[in-house]
Amino acid sequence: MTLHDCTTCSSDACATEMLRIADEQNIETAWHRHAAQQPQCGFGSSGLCCRICMKGPCRIDPFGNGPRFGICGADADTIVARHMVRMMAAGAASHSEHGRHIALALRHLADGHLDDYAIRDEAKMLAVAARLGVATDGRALMDVVRDVADLTLGDFQNQDEKKPCTWLAATLPEKRLKKLGDLGILPHNIDATVAQTMSRTHIGCDSDPTNLVLGGLRVALTDLDGMVLATELSDALFGTPKPVATSSNLGVLKVDAVNVAVNGHNPILSDVICQVAADLEAEAIAAGATAGINIVGVCCTGNEVMMRHGIPLATNYLSQELPILTGALEAMVLDVQCIMPSLPRIAECFHTVVVTTDPRNKIKGATHVDFSETKAVETAKTILRMAIAAYGRRDKNRVNIPKLAQRTIAGFSTEAIVAALTAVDAADPLKPVIDNVVNGNIQGIVLFGGCNNTKTMQDASYFRIATELARRNVLVLATGCAAGALAKSGLMTPEATEKYAGEGLKAVSRAIGEAAGLGGPLPLVLHMGSCVDNSRAVILATALANKLGVDLSDLPVVVSAPEAMSEKAVAIGTWAVTIGFPTHLGTVPPVVGSETVTRLVTETAKELIGGHFIVETDPAIAADKLFAAIQERRRGLGL
Repeated sequence: MTLHDCTTCSSDACATEMLRIADEQNIETAWHRHAAQQPQCGFGSSGLCCRICMKGPCRIDPFGNGPRFGICGADADTIVARHMVRMMAAGAASHSEHGRHIALALRHLADGHLDDYAIRDEAKMLAVAARLGVATDGRALMDVVRDVADLTLGDFQNQDEKKPCTWLAATLPEKRLKKLGDLGILPHNIDATVAQTMSRTHIGCDSDPTNLVLGGLRVALTDLDGMVLATELSDALFGTPKPVATSSNLGVLKVDAVNVAVNGHNPILSDVICQVAADLEAEAIAAGATAGINIVGVCCTGNEVMMRHGIPLATNYLSQELPILTGALEAMVLDVQCIMPSLPRIAECFHTVVVTTDPRNKIKGATHVDFSETKAVETAKTILRMAIAAYGRRDKNRVNIPKLAQRTIAGFSTEAIVAALTAVDAADPLKPVIDNVVNGNIQGIVLFGGCNNTKTMQDASYFRIATELARRNVLVLATGCAAGALAKSGLMTPEATEKYAGEGLKAVSRAIGEAAGLGGPLPLVLHMGSCVDNSRAVILATALANKLGVDLSDLPVVVSAPEAMSEKAVAIGTWAVTIGFPTHLGTVPPVVGSETVTRLVTETAKELIGGHFIVETDPAIAADKLFAAIQERRRGLGL
């Protein structure tokens, strides 16, 4: 095992504590594997290694002293563009598959095939139906649900290329839709666009870097489409989040409980686990766990159940192995995406059972329990009983639960934010935000998203950039692993607002929080949900743009992904740029091997679509650049 300095791995004190234990017990984690991979391939890091066909791999010499072309004749620009666009397609496929799963569940519910689910937020379902143009007056709820599901599934099936995806058309402002339509990059069908992207990047097809990047923008928009429909339908099915007090970090594990972590991205199973855990409390207590069953969250599944049920969040992506290292985790239940294949190897050192539940996402060494929505409660109880049995195998001498658990207020859906603003101005809820942007109390808005990446100190850049922008009176929103980082850092509390916010932002937060009955200011960072819930911020921004009669590219709104890592993050960042937002990446994407592609996404994009990428690894400089982008937008609005 490659040794490392665990104090430089993460700014999270719990992670540092657990990594010391990993070193002592010779247990390999993501950080150890990162150290073992050094030095990483420079050709791959710059995007200059092509493995699309079996004549290769081919690589281009970035210094001009070696090969300038691959065997087929592709140059650096083509190779970099093809691989970047393929990353976008994979990210879009992942998020849209999540959305398809939810839409199909709704269709089965409407047909009477799912006894373990119900529409928990009928008002949200009816609002969604109205937005999509589905008739609701005088109709049975399940008939409305069926039509919404069918219309949604049409976004995966429509063959009319002149008709844009329904959810995109119902979400973005008209000015943005027209711009994207004029450029020919509005997608008509999620599956077709992903397939076309893979086809055009096959050997012998599209080799023009500009055309390839435009195709990338188009497939990235299918990622947004899939995210919007996943979020909105999940709210109808599982409930629209409202502010809820909970806690975050590894200290949420309990020494005297059966601890079960839900990990992944899809709430279809995890939501049911949260519901049925109470039914098995007596069994857990009978097994010796006097505190019963303690469900905790990891990654975006953790965000889903945190904002709807107040389930505490144990950790985010990069440190997902560490709950097992505490010796107090009985089971980790996995669904899809961002799940480390290493988890069963870590679990072999302890009593923890690792359970996969999706037949398309199995892991070597894990126990597989096939999940079906038709037997959701039964499946959830089976898994929880596996956890209860594992509790009897726990070695109490190896339990090391860190003491730290930060208070966290989560659950700021778009509706929850509007409800808080309504308490200030019932007649015109968006007016308080607009007025305070105009007078400068709020300089702008930043949305933090993205992942964790071993190339940076975990969570540190999130904290630095968020607090620096808040000090400059920028309203901070967060989703996904970014939300996890900022929750663990203690920034999702009113106390953090008092400590870090600038005077203007602090005054606004106090006024809204008091009016909404929170007894104090809003949290410094508003938790908007999992990574698919970036769509909530888009819906809020669209409402502001429509209110002002401007395009999204005119708003003082920026996006930051300080630890971007996955193909999904590439897709998210690209659609954020495509709809007009300056978007910061704190890890260098594999595009720097092509000056043409780099210029396209950082300069040309700004002229063409209003948004652009800001690549900056230094968090202090990144904060300056994001604030400068906000000021540029303010000047454009005459502020």
